[in-house]
Amino acid sequence: MESLSIPELTRRAEALIEAMPYVHKHRGSLAVIKYGGAAMIDADLKRAVIQDLVVMHMAGIRPVIVHGGGKEITHLLDRMGAKTEFIEGQRVTDAQALDAAEMVLAGRVAGEVVAALNTSGAKAVGISGKGGTLLKARKKEGPLGFVGEVEEVRPEIVRVLTDANFIPVISPIGLGEDGQTYNINADVAALEVAKAVGAKKLIFLSDIPGVLRDRNDEASLISTISRAEVEMLIEEGIVDGGMIPKLRSAASALEVCEKVHIMDGRRPHSLLLELFTQRGIGTQIIR
Repeated sequence: MESLSIPELTRRAEALIEAMPYVHKHRGSLAVIKYGGAAMIDADLKRAVIQDLVVMHMAGIRPVIVHGGGKEITHLLDRMGAKTEFIEGQRVTDAQALDAAEMVLAGRVAGEVVAALNTSGAKAVGISGKGGTLLKARKKEGPLGFVGEVEEVRPEIVRVLTDANFIPVISPIGLGEDGQTYNINADVAALEVAKAVGAKKLIFLSDIPGVLRDRNDEASLISTISRAEVEMLIEEGIVDGGMIPKLRSAASALEVCEKVHIMDGRRPHSLLLELFTQRGIGTQIIR
């Protein structure tokens, strides 16, 4: 049995006391977490994320997970000898790539997350966006192949699971009216799910520390951005590239969500640090 010093035990007690008002504040609320990046690859980071989600769940928060899996899809396509093409950072999804995406996302990745949660004290259920037409989709315009946009979300499917104390683990695969399957960007899927279910929080967990005033200096992290400041940061060139659609998505989510968080999944226990401490980490976007 681990033997801890009195100062260490005191520090842990103080951490619990600090967390108490945040547990009370968030209890019973829905939080949609887009899970992606290194935290899905590195074994230690995966373990930390699962622990965070279980603690959130036990503290009365109702997590809803929307996961990515782009690196795993690329790896499978490489093994199959298929060429992977990207246009402006988005994967071109032909029939072979679509099959690979569905196998990876709705199969291996979702299965691993669900198994890890279920063996760590939570109750989780994996569901593809095709299940019950959770994510009704249409083809995204342009030369991207079977890449879809979310046309409609059926929130009752998520609510049935969360009301029964399950954690939904959603694979971003959509279904068109004609029965066609579509690969959907996980950020977009998480945004639309959060808005449809009325989530209090939308959290993007990825490989960036947040929004930086100087992209080469992590010390320049902007901890809080108002909805009104989003376009100003874009116009000034402080935000560019893939951060532009992420910030605009965050601003859109604030129609429903109280806050949107962009945080670094490479930092262990980033979810708990953001939700249950006064300082927090990453960038929060507020109304």
